[in-house]
Amino acid sequence: MHKLKNESALFKEALLAGVKYAEGRGVVQFEPTDSASEKLLYIYRLLVHDKVIQPLPEDQVAEKTLRHKLSIWYAKQLPKDHSLLK
Repeated sequence: MHKLKNESALFKEALLAGVKYAEGRGVVQFEPTDSASEKLLYIYRLLVHDKVIQPLPEDQVAEKTLRHKLSIWYAKQLPKDHSLLK
């Protein structure tokens, strides 16, 4: 797994974008008490269900790999000259 530049910042933005995506679909309403891990897993499963991203083999589904996968998903949506990609 190749680490992205600014991966932690990308993940934070990706999580916000994922929450917005899920709530925009009307399938979930996240509570302030929901942990980032819970949100991450739900967003990953939703993106896989919607065929937005490719699923990982079940034995590789862990928080670290999901954070990386979500960061890649978000990075692909950004313009090439975005500051998080530099």
